[in-house]
Amino acid sequence: MKNKKKPPFFGETVVITGASSGIGKATAEAFAEQGADLVLAARGEESLAETAEICRKLGATVIAVPTDTSNAEEVQHLVDEAIEFSGKIDYWVNNAGVLAFGKFEEIPTEITDQIIKTNLLGYMHSAHSVLSVFKRQKYGVLLNNISIGGWMPAPYGTAYTASKFGVRGMVETLQGEVSDFPNIHICALYPGFQKSSGIGHAANYSGIKLSTPPPSFDPRQLAASIVKTAKNPTEASYPDWSAIVFKNLYEIFPGIIRYVSSAATRLLMKRAHQKENTGGNVLEPSKGNMGIDGKSLISISSGTLTWAAAGILGSVAVGLLLSGKSKK
Repeated sequence: MKNKKKPPFFGETVVITGASSGIGKATAEAFAEQGADLVLAARGEESLAETAEICRKLGATVIAVPTDTSNAEEVQHLVDEAIEFSGKIDYWVNNAGVLAFGKFEEIPTEITDQIIKTNLLGYMHSAHSVLSVFKRQKYGVLLNNISIGGWMPAPYGTAYTASKFGVRGMVETLQGEVSDFPNIHICALYPGFQKSSGIGHAANYSGIKLSTPPPSFDPRQLAASIVKTAKNPTEASYPDWSAIVFKNLYEIFPGIIRYVSSAATRLLMKRAHQKENTGGNVLEPSKGNMGIDGKSLISISSGTLTWAAAGILGSVAVGLLLSGKSKK
């Protein structure tokens, strides 16, 4: 009888932050299916435990460590728990993130501050703690789920944009710092809009009902890209076609996209049916839909657009300009 072939990540330890829902949950399941041992982190203990149980049913060995990545001491505790769990860390997925949408001066400063703490400092705390482990081991892969927001601004998502631009800067600097360690890799992924549950957890001060606009993608596809990048590390990857299109368009026409997308968003906010402001999951663990999938926008005419839809409108405007020039 032939020995059963071991799965690709058999015996390898993967730490995933923001694993309680959405992209993080999809990523945990994807690594579980590939045979990895998992250390899952998020603020919500109950939902994190649910993700861990799903992964165990897929055959993975799992521990769940409730963690607020914006707190450096809690991140170090997460590292310590991972080392106690398996004696090593092979892969670390930086994924935990939050969003607030609305006029910058109308969003409470504590919300803005926490977005920076979670999205930027959370990634930096993780990198700071795990790089010491990687250098001691002389190997390891740090995967950073950044989003296309690391290359182009999200209109009326100022703190989110600042945090994502900051993470890109961190990643590119660290890539230089570890260049003398051939088996340590710092990777960035810049996906487009995801049809994940994360949009339902966002802080909202816009009056617009938030949902994910087209073109948007299944978080499981992004999870598969993260797994692929872990096995074959690259410095920067764009998991879907829209990320490449938006990045290239913004590099060519930054001003047009900025101003058109902002104007489109202002128009939407003026016409929106005002909703009660909410801090979402910025200051507290996520609630509500803790699955992978979220609400996606089918019809632009419905008037329930996110800031991302405004970005699309800006891109469309650029496309029309290009089309008009080509006919002359």
